[in-house]
Amino acid sequence: MLKPEEKKFLERAIALSKQGMESGKGGPFGCVIVKNNEIIGEGNNRVTSSNDPTAHAEVVAIREACKKLGNYQLEGCDIYTSCEPCPMCLGAIYWARPRRVVYANTREEAADIEFDDDFIYHEINIPISDRKIPFIHCPHPEAEEIFTAWKNWEGKQKY
Repeated sequence: MLKPEEKKFLERAIALSKQGMESGKGGPFGCVIVKNNEIIGEGNNRVTSSNDPTAHAEVVAIREACKKLGNYQLEGCDIYTSCEPCPMCLGAIYWARPRRVVYANTREEAADIEFDDDFIYHEINIPISDRKIPFIHCPHPEAEEIFTAWKNWEGKQKY
């Protein structure tokens, strides 16, 4: 169970999901990111209003929080979201490395309202040659040279 102060963050994410939906910004999804008991980023789904398929609530909130922190990682942060993150948001969350994720609705409940991520989960786990969208591997020596340069570059910042 959530502590009362944690519950208010989840409820804020849920309120953002309703605001975004009712204002026509996008689907019914909201997210807040908290560090030291303070909201440092928040967002709701803005896919249809921004014509940006990556403008999911979690991605919007991660961008805002990272900008506020001046860092590309969310160390020591908690993410509260109105729904279990989709595969794209799950990837973004793992890259951002927060402490934990708290969510209200499940991905099965999202599928019941026609936000079904099972297709993507399935595609991730099948061979590239069998995917619905063709992925064509075209090795190129210049691309390989850049990776070699990165591998040997002493000034790189790993993430």
